[in-house]
Amino acid sequence: MLQLARILASPDRITNITVCTRPFRAQGPRLDVEQIGQKTVVHNYGHGGSGWSLSWGSSAIAVQKAMATGERDIAVIGCGALGLTSALLLQRAGAEVTIYAKDLPPNVRSSLATGIWTPDSRICFEDYATPAFKQLWAKMARESFRTYQTLLGLPGDPVEFIDDYFVSDNPDATPHHIASGDKRPKFADLQRELIGDLIPRSEVFAPGSHPFGAHYLRRNTFMMFNLSDYTRMLIADFQSYGGKIEVDEFHTPADFGRLSQKTLINATGYGARALFGDQSITPVRGQLARAIPQPDVHYGLDFNGVYFVPRRDGLVFQVHGQNDYYGFGDASTVPDRNEALLAVNTMASLWPHEPLNE
Repeated sequence: MLQLARILASPDRITNITVCTRPFRAQGPRLDVEQIGQKTVVHNYGHGGSGWSLSWGSSAIAVQKAMATGERDIAVIGCGALGLTSALLLQRAGAEVTIYAKDLPPNVRSSLATGIWTPDSRICFEDYATPAFKQLWAKMARESFRTYQTLLGLPGDPVEFIDDYFVSDNPDATPHHIASGDKRPKFADLQRELIGDLIPRSEVFAPGSHPFGAHYLRRNTFMMFNLSDYTRMLIADFQSYGGKIEVDEFHTPADFGRLSQKTLINATGYGARALFGDQSITPVRGQLARAIPQPDVHYGLDFNGVYFVPRRDGLVFQVHGQNDYYGFGDASTVPDRNEALLAVNTMASLWPHEPLNE
């Protein structure tokens, strides 16, 4: 009998509801180099739902391009997942680094992520997944995975592995991206094809062998980020190496002209849509209902269009819908209490009890 601690999923345990806009680009992340006036700008944004997951590998590419300019005093624009990892890798390459950002963690979009290693989550549309793109993506994914292994077991558990259970009425069911018959473009599904050796085999549990009644469970093992501790660790490391952070706001690329640095890495994420007028960025709304942590819960769940993630910095409940188009094209950031209640009550329904109402 599979033993799983009961999740205390109830509306009165919700501590916060947050919303972020993930920056999806049909063709994938932007990693090119652009000359703007006297400044060389290396772009590092547009990762959809894979920002944290690909951050180390993507930033390694951006840093290589920035260091190739010969400059050793380099600016990073943005203090989220891609900005912090770019800054740290620049320091390791011998550069002096200043981060310029309007907002600092935890008031950045990256701090509002789910916290699961999902390197191909809305990374691009399937038609753009050319052999060259697949090679680039696999390089970013493997480099990021390798780096995350060096962060396991640290104080605060910034990175850890968890078991995750997909709950369904069909033993052969798996989480799907788009239902058959849907004519919209498909999102690229790259993990099994390109980095399958990094993914442990799944295991199916039949009804009666677990706490969830007549359902089937499919267990997978995923990497999880406890973003509060992880982000604080990255900032502390950056500052311990002499890095500087300055609060500043840029309204147009021409504003970069006032910076002393000649080479910049642009890691502004969704903010690049307004800053650079990049209309290729499509917002993907994602809302989290955060709840009181449970130290005895160390597993995740995916049931009926809802994710549960057992982060140490607060349990996470998220409605993700039945396909990857949930929240697509929605730039709204106003929390939806009803959506939060749906997420929590859906997970609560896996255990027999009276219906939960607010």
